[in-house]
Amino acid sequence: MSQEPNPPGVTLDRAFDPSRFIAGMARSGHNGMIGTRYRAHGPDWVELELPYDERLIGDPATGVLASGPVITLMDMVTSISIWLKSGKFRPQATLDLRVDYLRPAEPGKTITGRGECYKLGKSIAFIRGEAHDGDPSRPIAHASGTYIFTDV
Repeated sequence: MSQEPNPPGVTLDRAFDPSRFIAGMARSGHNGMIGTRYRAHGPDWVELELPYDERLIGDPATGVLASGPVITLMDMVTSISIWLKSGKFRPQATLDLRVDYLRPAEPGKTITGRGECYKLGKSIAFIRGEAHDGDPSRPIAHASGTYIFTDV
């Protein structure tokens, strides 16, 4: 059985580094295409930024970004939070991700997504997160869900 190559920026023999991972993703993949950037992280959380980009506008009449890039951002920040909490990259699949889109982001503003892994089980990880466009007290979206490890 052949083993898949590591994701960009991931070395399985070292602790997971989200800034290296996101830098590697900039060269390929959906998050690279939409311009996701690293912002900050802690032991079980990460923040990424999604800069405003006219290519991602959902409604040209309003200039508001489509919801798809926000959902992609939330999937990535919550995924990375799991690898931070576990201290290493592990293959996983999104089992259930609920993103409550609360309001449109303001045109021209960068969106910040923050994801946290609050419980790590043997085969399931539990996450939550938020996205905002400059004021964390006025979220754009809330996320919650579970991921399943595929290497168990």
